Amino acid sequence: MDSQPISDRIVLEVCVESVDHAVSAERGGAHRIELCSDLSVGGITPSSGLMKIARKHVGIPIFVLIRPRPGNFFYSKIELETMAGDIQAAKQLGMDGIVLGLLNAKGEVEVAGTRRLTQLAHPLPVTFHHAFDVAPDLQRSLKAVIKAGAKRILTSGGKPRACDNISGLAKLVAAAGDRISIMPGGGITARNVTSISRQTLAREIHTSLGESLESSNGRNRGAGSDDGIDSPKSFEKRVKELVEVLAAGGRE
Repeated sequence: MDSQPISDRIVLEVCVESVDHAVSAERGGAHRIELCSDLSVGGITPSSGLMKIARKHVGIPIFVLIRPRPGNFFYSKIELETMAGDIQAAKQLGMDGIVLGLLNAKGEVEVAGTRRLTQLAHPLPVTFHHAFDVAPDLQRSLKAVIKAGAKRILTSGGKPRACDNISGLAKLVAAAGDRISIMPGGGITARNVTSISRQTLAREIHTSLGESLESSNGRNRGAGSDDGIDSPKSFEKRVKELVEVLAAGGRE
């Protein structure tokens, strides 16, 4: 099940690495979860057990990160086989979407490999994650991801944080039109979400509500980062605050 904006509502996706925080995000008003493990390295594929228990306790859509290891996004044939197996497991365990990103040896979007995994994921929608920001030409990469069949792109506009390149994100949103959704993410909090939403006109926002920035070498660009300090109750409060800010001023 893909999550679509309702009326003028901006869809808020919250990235978590535990079921407790997934439940807290839902209680706080998040519209969708991105589930992963080990956010300290940018996120990797969660275990089947984590997916199963998250599905049991969370009612909103869950998109699962498919990333076999930290580091770059140029994968071996065996790693691609692993990703394919994880996608099949995610479908069987009731996940609602897939999050992945493939680059070639030149650091460009790997269209053929992404298309194969996107077709394997069908009917689940695919989000192309922050690997997009490592590629040298974002407008060219946009066309490549559309060609590969993904439904959305998670991006900070090629910078560590979305607020560092709001104008670039706005250009991506405009260029994407109705062909694909551009979802700003990276360092988004209640303090900056209004300006990012208004200036980019994005209809979806991604956050982990973490304090660590993704590294410029792509090592921590999988799914955002969580400082691991927040209790579930505190995390719920922070999600609720962001939701309220979006509802009050996220769209003019």
